[in-house]
This record gives sequence, C-alpha cells and structure tokens, in this order.
Amino acid sequence: MPHHDLTLTPAGPAFAPRYRDRPARRPTAGTDPYLRLFATPGARAFTVGNLIARLPMGMFSVSAVIMIAGSYGSYALAGAVTATGLAATALVAPWTARLVDRYGQARIAVPAAALACLGSLALLLCVRAGAPAWTLFVAYAATATTPNTGGMSRARWAHLHQGDPAALHTANAFEQAADELCFMLGPVLAALLCAGLFPEAGTLVGAILLFTGVLIFAAQRSTEPPVAPRAAVSGPGSVSPLRAPGMVPLLGVFLATGAVFGAMEVVALAHVDGPVAGPVLALQAAGSCAAGLVYGRTRRSAGLGTCLAAMTVLMTLPLLGASTGSLPGLAAGLLVAGMATAPTMVTGMALTQRLTPPGRLNEGMTLAVTALLGGVAAGSAVGGWTAEHAPTTAHAFLVPPAAAALALALAVGMGMTKARRSS
Repeated sequence: MPHHDLTLTPAGPAFAPRYRDRPARRPTAGTDPYLRLFATPGARAFTVGNLIARLPMGMFSVSAVIMIAGSYGSYALAGAVTATGLAATALVAPWTARLVDRYGQARIAVPAAALACLGSLALLLCVRAGAPAWTLFVAYAATATTPNTGGMSRARWAHLHQGDPAALHTANAFEQAADELCFMLGPVLAALLCAGLFPEAGTLVGAILLFTGVLIFAAQRSTEPPVAPRAAVSGPGSVSPLRAPGMVPLLGVFLATGAVFGAMEVVALAHVDGPVAGPVLALQAAGSCAAGLVYGRTRRSAGLGTCLAAMTVLMTLPLLGASTGSLPGLAAGLLVAGMATAPTMVTGMALTQRLTPPGRLNEGMTLAVTALLGGVAAGSAVGGWTAEHAPTTAHAFLVPPAAAALALALAVGMGMTKARRSS
C-alpha cells in the first residue's frame, strides 16, 4: 500500500474534527513535557479516575483463574472461561465504543461498567455456590461491556490538545506507560488478595475499583470530548473506521503485535515454571513502562516500521538468555526487550488517531485494542503449543520475534517507516 503522508493531528487531514467548543491552548508549566501536560485544567482529575478504573484490567483474568481453579479443581475450565470472556469482549467492545462516540462517555461508560461489574459479581457468586460450569461462562461473558477506559482517556487528550502534536505524543506515551503499570501491578494485587483474604477477593475488589474509577472519570465533564453529530457516527454519510484508508492493514499490524505479547507471556511462564515466573515476566512490563515515560519526553517520534524493527531485534534477547540456561540472563533479556513495546504502541495508537474519521475516535481505538487482544489470544495458543512440542522451552522463544517480524513486514508494506517530528 502506498505511503499516506499524514500529519499528527488526531484524525488526519481529511478527517480533522471541527468542534465548535475547541478548547483554547493551555498554559505551559515549565519545560518538562509531563508538567505541561498535567497543567491542562481537569487533566489530573480524569487521569486519577482512569487509573483506578484501569488497574482491574490486570486483575480480572488472574483472579478468575485462581478463583475457578481453586473451587472446581480445573485450570482447563478456568482458562476456557477467561478465553470466553476475551472473545466476548472482542465482539462487544467496538459496539460499546460506538455508543460512547454517539452519546458521550459519561452516559455510556457508567451503565456499561455497572453491567460488567454485575457480571463479575455473578461469577463470584456462582463459584462460591458451586454452580454448574455453564453458568461461569454466561457470567463472565457479561463482563464484555467493560468500557475501554484507556481509549476514552486518549480521546480526551486528543480533544484537549488538537493541533498540538508534541502534547499528544507525550499524552500517548503516558497512557502506554500507565497501561504497562496497571498490567504489572494488577496481577500482583490480585494474587495477594486471593491468597491473603479469600479466593473471590480479587474479583470483588476489582469490580469495586472499576466502578469507582469510572464514576470518578465520568464526573469530569469539562474535559469530555463533545458528542459528534449523529450523522458523523451513524448517519448515511458516516465513515466506518474500518473503511478509512490504511486502517485494516494497521489492524493487521496490531494483530501481529498482540501475538508478540501473548506468546512471550506463555513461553516465559512455561520456561521458568515456578514462583519467580511472575516477577521475571513483570520485568518486560517494567522495561516498557520506563521506555514509555522516556519516549514521551522526546521531541521526535519514530515511524511505526522503525519501532517494529527495534522490537524484532530486541525480542531475540530473551531467546539468547533462555538458551544459556541463565535465569538472570532471561530476566535481563525481558527487561530490555520490553523497552521496545511502549514506543511501538505509542506510535501505533497515534497512527490510529490520525486514520480514524471524526466522531469515531473511541471506536477506532477500541478496534485497535480488539485486534491486540485477538493477537494476544493467537500468540498464547501458538506459544503454548510450541513450548510443549519444541525440543526445549528455550526454542519457543523464537515465536515472539517471528511475530514481531510479521508485524514489521506489514508495516513496511504500509510505508510506515519514516520518523515524524512531534513539534
């Protein structure tokens, strides 16, 4: 596909939103880009709510596995239930995001979160009562309405900083670092709650945090993007994000990138296979979190192809560490490999914002997240099969760099290799 010369506005030159209440340029606070970012009125308040709501995203799956496996004695059942929830989310999330674009974040996110929390509570009660296995699938599927709080937060930044690519670059980097932090701390918190209190504690606390965070986030109406005209979202003249030039190939890149993450998680757990597996794997998220914060301070963003090329190279480091049989070597390899994750995701999400038509930003970014989740599921399956059938589990570490190379090939085909200035 030929290269599209796109600027770094949230929706691209052909789709630039024209909100009548576009906010004025915010005052700066010093020279640090993060200080300038959070000097925006209302930014700190919606960020706090969003972080509270986002933390459970790293808790729910781990809590469900511990809770179900402990009560029913079957990790296969626990895995099947969580996989069903993931599949349901992939189907429902884009529709939820479309409703958010059409009716506003506050009007949709709160009832959607309430329904998802009811699903979590239903799952908890079913497990507690020893209900038939099929009830677990039904209950966990109801959690698919969980709103994409990360996407809504990015949409707020895009609205607040239209025409300021440097601020958007910093905001996207911060959001990616926040994602990594939540997925690094969430499983640890879930495991501590389930082991220290009772098996259902992780799910219960996660549901409370999700609903509380969404309520706080939705209450910050001053920073909420205005609702797009109905015709822009569902009218005859509306343009689906899937029909935007370059969007489908970009989703293919996200799918392959998700496979990198899914495969690495399963392969690392299979290779280490012990109580230190979680902390060792968390080093990858730690590396990504640190790299995301540093990347947000730069004044020049790399092209998507450049980021994926770096990821392909760095993803070979865990393979080298595992091949030596050294656990510290593997840990170091995961830490460094993770440093390529955040820049790749920041650049990919920025590109998603540029390609998405006006009034469909939440839907466009949710499609990207859905593609990532699909890739995670596929990568987990391939990584698990390879770890079980390869001569050694170390050989299974070939899967993540192979998936990264596939993502790179797709990005090169899109022509996304040039670096872009953020200011």
